Order: sequence, then structure tokens, then C-alpha cells
Amino acid sequence: MKQRVLITGASGFVGYHLITEALKNGLEVFAAVRKSSKVDHLQNLGIRFTYLDYESPEALKANFAENQYNYIIHAAGSLRARTEEEYNHINADYTYNLAKAAAESKSTIKFVMISSLAGIGPLDDINGVITEANAPHPITAYGKSKILAEQRLKSIQGLNYTILRPTAVYGPRDKDIFIFLKQVAKGFEPYIGKIEQKLTFIYVTDIAVAAIKALNAGDGETYIIADGNAYTRYELGNLTKEILGVKTLKVHIPVTFVILIAKIAEKIASLSNKAPVINTEKLNELKAVNWSCSIDKAKRELGFSPAYDLRAGLTSAFSWYKNNNWL
Repeated sequence: MKQRVLITGASGFVGYHLITEALKNGLEVFAAVRKSSKVDHLQNLGIRFTYLDYESPEALKANFAENQYNYIIHAAGSLRARTEEEYNHINADYTYNLAKAAAESKSTIKFVMISSLAGIGPLDDINGVITEANAPHPITAYGKSKILAEQRLKSIQGLNYTILRPTAVYGPRDKDIFIFLKQVAKGFEPYIGKIEQKLTFIYVTDIAVAAIKALNAGDGETYIIADGNAYTRYELGNLTKEILGVKTLKVHIPVTFVILIAKIAEKIASLSNKAPVINTEKLNELKAVNWSCSIDKAKRELGFSPAYDLRAGLTSAFSWYKNNNWL
């Protein structure tokens, strides 16, 4: 009998790749999606769908009792919310309720949470390196909500967990970093200000591999997940131009102007009761000096070895984007 894994956020960008990696490893997959989620791309994968009521601990317990999950990979969460309270409710309260149900389930062996490097926050020193030992100092409400979720997870008695903190994730089906990549493909290469930066990335299939490894390793531990390299602020654009064979107009947009645009976007979004795509908080992350991070602990304890650096990952991603008419 196959062991069962519940994957939350299954209809999303990372969720799809978690599903395919779990299937490759012989697991029976239960995909937690919303009833409003688009799941056409998941229909032929041979998985089972389930609908979780994160607001109700009792409903979650009943779902666990019915489906007898052996493993949980929790990738659901909100990247964009209207308030800090909304971030905390979705990213921390929901995580706690789900993890509490897992801890009380007789069948669940392991709970893996996909957190974020945003929970630790960037460094102000261009020469530093982020490790798991760094004290968290998130600079956005999103990052704060992820650290709160981690703290609440750790408070649950009897829960066997592993926390993964991926850096910026890109690859097939991503829509966030793709915004920049698409502009470069069109010949426009925009940057915010002119400060020196170090950036880090992880190709989406590598985070999926790390999550599957964490099902049977790293009990009670937290790991940074990245490709092991630090890149200058221009390398993402330079590699994109090289791979696609395009030339661009490189533009440095003044920070003050971008802040103004973000404030306008926030105002418009508030009138429609929606979360803006870009806001002044997100700019703090985009213009941060140093996201360089160490993956030594994940290599040593999880046996994690990223298969893609930025060049290989972008090459693979652009092949998918072209084949699926995104470019």
C-alpha cells in the first residue's frame, strides 16, 4: 500500500511541482485545493482532490481521520494580502490549525512546512551570508507572518516537523519573477535604483526535491533552500538576454518614483478591496542589499544537492514558457 501525502496549495506554482515529485517517489497524492481553484493542469496526474476548512480545527481533524495521511507538505499561503492581520491569519493561523490536526492524527508521520527566506530577512552588509543561525528580522508583513507560522508550528506538542525556507523561487508556471523575465524578453530591462545587490534563487523542481527529502529527514530542524550561489543584480537579466538572444534597453528607475507608483497601486487596490501586486513593503525586499545565503546545513543533513544553477534553470524555464505560449 502506498503512503499518502497531503499537499496544500496544490493548484499553485510550487504545488504542481511538489505533486509531480511526490508521484515520482511513489507516493499517493491528495491535493488540497479550493473549490474555486483552476485544476485543469492537475486532472490527468492520477491524484485525489480534497477541500480543507482551515478555519475549523474539527473539520480538519475529520478530514485527517477520513483520509489517513502519512505525510503533509504545507505549501499553501498568501503572498499578497491587504493587511498584516490577513497575512497572519492565512499564513500563521491556518498553518497552526493544520499542524495541530496532523499532531493529533494517528497516521501522520511528518509535517513539512514551506516557509520563506523572507522570514529571516536580508542583510544590510553586501559581504555577509544568511544562515539558519541568523536572528529573524523580516522587513515585510509577509515575512513576519512566515516567522509567526514557524513559531506557532514549533509550539505544538508531539508534532514531527521540518521547515524549509526557500529563497526566490522561479521556473515553469511562476508568474512573479516571470514579470521581469517577460519584460527583458520584450527588450526592456528595468531596475529599481542603482545600489549593489546580491540575490539568490532556487529552481522550483529543486525545492520540490528538498521537500520530498524532508519527509524522512531533518526532524525538528529548519533549512535554507537555494541553489548555493549568489548573483549580482544584473545576472538574471544578463542570462535571460544570452539565452533568448535579445538586446534590451536597460533603465534604472529612481526609488522615489517607484515608491510613488507603489503608493498609488495601494490606494487603487484599497478602493477595490484587493491586495496590490506591488506595494511599499514589497519594495523593501526588491531593493534589499544582500540575500546571499548558505545551504550547507541542507546539504549535510538532508542530502540536498540542487540540480540547477540560474543559467540551467532559466534555460529550462524558457523552454517551458515557449512551449506553452507564455512567450
